[in-house]
This record gives sequence, C-alpha cells and structure tokens, in this order.
Amino acid sequence: MTGSSKSPSPSSAAGSAEPDAATNLSSLQAARSAVSALTAAGVTDVVIAPGSRSAPLAYALAEAEMQGRVTVHVRIDERVAGFTALGLARGGHRPAAVVTTSGTAVGELMPAVMEAHHAGVPLVVLSADRPAELHGTGANQTTVQPGVFAQFPAATADVRAGDDPAGAIAAAFDQVSAGIPVGPIHINLQFREPLIPQDTGDGELPGPETASLGTGLPAEPVATGSEAAVLSRQSGSRRAVVIAGDGAGEIAALFARRAGLPLLAEPSSNARFGPNAIGAYRLLLEELGPEIERVVVFGRPTLSRPVAGLLARRDVEKAIYVPRPVNWFTTGRRPEAVITDLAGLFEFAGEGSDGWLERWQAASAAAMAAVSSLLHGQNELNGLHVADLVWDHTDGNLVLGSSNPIRDMDLVAAPDWHPLDVYANRGLAGIDGTIATAAGIALANGIPTRVLLGDLTFLHDAGALLLGPGEPEPDLQLVVLNDGGGGIFTTLEHGALGEREEYGAVVERFFGTPHTVDMSALAAAYGVPHTLVRTADELDAALDAPVTGRSILEVPVRRDSLRELHARVREAVQSALG
Repeated sequence: MTGSSKSPSPSSAAGSAEPDAATNLSSLQAARSAVSALTAAGVTDVVIAPGSRSAPLAYALAEAEMQGRVTVHVRIDERVAGFTALGLARGGHRPAAVVTTSGTAVGELMPAVMEAHHAGVPLVVLSADRPAELHGTGANQTTVQPGVFAQFPAATADVRAGDDPAGAIAAAFDQVSAGIPVGPIHINLQFREPLIPQDTGDGELPGPETASLGTGLPAEPVATGSEAAVLSRQSGSRRAVVIAGDGAGEIAALFARRAGLPLLAEPSSNARFGPNAIGAYRLLLEELGPEIERVVVFGRPTLSRPVAGLLARRDVEKAIYVPRPVNWFTTGRRPEAVITDLAGLFEFAGEGSDGWLERWQAASAAAMAAVSSLLHGQNELNGLHVADLVWDHTDGNLVLGSSNPIRDMDLVAAPDWHPLDVYANRGLAGIDGTIATAAGIALANGIPTRVLLGDLTFLHDAGALLLGPGEPEPDLQLVVLNDGGGGIFTTLEHGALGEREEYGAVVERFFGTPHTVDMSALAAAYGVPHTLVRTADELDAALDAPVTGRSILEVPVRRDSLRELHARVREAVQSALG
C-alpha cells in the first residue's frame, strides 16, 4: 500500500509481475474497508457510475446504504457523476465522493477535478484499477491511473490489490486536514477478481478504528471572538473599495459595513447585500474608478473587465484577504499584498473618506433605476430582464451558469434581496457540468434550487437530466435562456468583427455556434416537465410557483440584438450619472 501527496509513488506505475504474498484481503473486503474509512472521514454522499472493475465498491456501497451509513447516487455518465459529487460537496459543505471503473472512465472526471482544485472543493475520487501484475501488459481497460489528474489533487494514494485501503484513505484526509489547501483527493484502488460477493470468505470487516477526521472543508470565516473585536479598528481615511469575488462569504459584507466602504460584490460571492453593496458597479467604475486609492479583495473576482482593469492599475494599492491556503493562485503571482488577519486588513483599508460611500450609493441608485426603466420599456424579454426576475423570485438556492447569465445577474441583481445561497462553478468558469453540479447542490440538503443558464450550457450537460428509476430526485428548476447559440461572443470583440461582411459568417459559425434543438422534445425524452415562457408576465407567474421535483422553463430571446441592448444600457447609465 502506498500513499502520497501531490504526486504518485513509484509503485503506482506498472508494478510487479506477481501478486505480493503479504496481501490477503478479498476485493469486497477491501472495498468495505474503503467505504468505512470514507464515512469515518465525514463522507455521507457517494456518486457511482456503472462499471465492472468498480463492482466491489458498488456492492460495499449498497450494503452501507442499507445500513444507513451513506447515501448513494447512480449516474451512467462519469462526467455527470463527477460534477454531481462536486455539487454535493459544495451544497453540503462536506466532502463527497465519486466512484468510477478503470480506463477512460477515470479521465472523464478531469473537468470536475480541475474545478474542485481551483474552487477548493473537497471532491474525493475513488478510481477502481486493475492489479499491478496486469499493468503494462495490454490488459483490457488498463492504463496509468495514479497521477492521471496531475497536480490537481491535494492528496493521492494508490492502494495495491489485497491491501487494506483504510490507512491510505485516512492518511490522505490527514494531509488535507494538516494544512494542504482544500481540494480534490484521488484514491486509486486496485482490485483482483473475484469482483463480486462470494458464498464464503467475505465476512464483513469492522469499520476502521479511527476518530472522525472532520469534513475536510474549513468553515466559512465568521466574525466571532477576537475577530469581532477588530471589526471596529480602522487606520486613516481613504477612498477604498471592497471587491467580493466568488466564495467571498458574508464576512466581506460585514467588513465593508464596518469600514464604511463601497462593496462591489459578484453574485456568487454571497456578500451582495446590505447598504454598502453597490448595484451595477461595473458600469460605475468608468466614472468613479479613477478616484480609487486602495482595493481590498475577498474571494476570487472573475466576472468583469472593469474590475480586472482596476486590479491591474499600478497606482492603486491592493490587498487580498486569505485566512487559509487557497488553490486558485500561486504566491507572488497576484498584484495584491496577501493579508491573513482582519486586524491587518483594517489597518490597510482604513475607513472611507467623508462622502465616499454616499457617492457610490447615489450613483448605484441612479444606475439601477436607469437600467430598470430601460428594461421595462422593452417589448421583448432579454437576458437582463430574466436575470432580474430570477433573482427576485428565488428564496432557496440559486446556481448561475457561466457566460452571459452570471454577468447579466451581476449587472441587475438588487442588493436589497438575496437568495439563500448563490453558487457558480467559477474555479475554471467552464460551462460543463452545470446541471449536474446544481443537482448535487439540491440533493445535498434538500433545499429547492433554481438554475439560470444559457442554451449551450444546458445542451452541454443535458445528460445530467437522466435519472434511473428509484434515484433521489432533486427539487431543481432550470431556467434556460435560449438565444439559439453562444450569446456571450456577441458582447465581446467578436461581435464587432461579426458586423463586418467578410467576418460575419465566420463569427456566427465558429463563435455563435447556432443550433435548432427542440428543447421540449429533449425534456420529454428525459421525462422532465417543460414550459415555454415568452413574456415577462408568464415568467413572473412561473417563477412564483414552488420548485418541486425537476422542471425546465425555456425562455426564448434574441441574440442578434444583444450587443445593441448592452450599448443602450451603458448609455442609459452614463446619462443618469450626468
């Protein structure tokens, strides 16, 4: 049995030609021990995709589920399974596991593992493998699985066939708990035949005698005890702003409130609330941005070029709050000074200059009113209007797809209301796995969950709609903004280029990626209720209904007018600001 952090051990390659005589556990016994070690480490949900080599784990998980020790979710697609487990970990704030068979099945998990690494999510991968004596022989479905996820796992282990995996699993969680940044764990388990329960010799093993290793996911930072005492400490008076990126948490809003600073909070920061939160902030940076002297960053900002431009300015002093290690940047590669305690952060930020916050608040009110007036004057629904209605109607969890939906929400979401929790896969900001992630979030704690996503994001993960008979069904509503292609490229440089005759067809084909999918037929194939919504009143009524079971609200909108719409929004805000 071998274990390692970050890189596989030498024995995880081809291995010896003959079985080690010291090994003595059957495959099912080893699988039972692995499941017991997972539950001891705080894993309560496991997603499994079908396969032969992973059969011992399937039987062990079935036993554990019947004993009430774990909840098992079955998905036929490994990529969907990986993102479902990712969502379970994020929504449940505890590690969740995904199990695959050997071969290409393991490679299908790479997108979810990459997202878990960059977002700091405790996703546990259990990959079944052929035994060492078959490695390098050309045996069916045999490849080099240890190290397949490169540098992304926070801890890894490769367990030889016949060895008890409990120690390797406990050690992997110990490594994460000992200060390695939170992220995925990869446990590769070699199994020999027989892979199914036998009439004799497979007596159930007792669970490993190990203490609980916790959840593997640090609690959200909250201002209690000594931290609460420093929330009133400021130094100096400055024109500073607080930027709350993905995963910043409520602490960012509390900090901005105590420091008297404007809060520029992305929707998935879960800090976009309170009097200091500035709506439509990215449209205000052109007017007020040049006066900013200092910036305090919480979480990971990724959404807007104006914010990226602000963080790149050499004349602005910047600091980022990092109370625990993170995966998403390398030390020395960010422009901000890293500050690990709130006292130091207040010392850096100071308190807002006289009238500084009030100017931002007045500009925000004017900008939000201008955007609202423009949207209410539209005859047709558009992405901004849909985002506004979804935000106002969601009192459970909200998941936002990448591309335009989350950026639309960033522009219009009013800070006087906030859904329960807002999630987005911003680790790598891919569109893949959005439906599966949302399903996992909804299943993690039974909270009704609404998803706002684009049509390409929906089609990319449509396989996640497939649930087998008897599988737990999440309370999950998908609001699909269908503009028949990739609308985000219309708002970027490609949109301007596409208006030129010589590039129009190229941009439409390669970036617009148009399609004519019948979403109602697709939904019917998966047995998911589908509703076509064409007006604001219809959408308002549909969003008012409780989210029970799974459903799809398709909202058709135009893509060819998107660039013009955003130009009009900018003009309206500039006019409102005088």
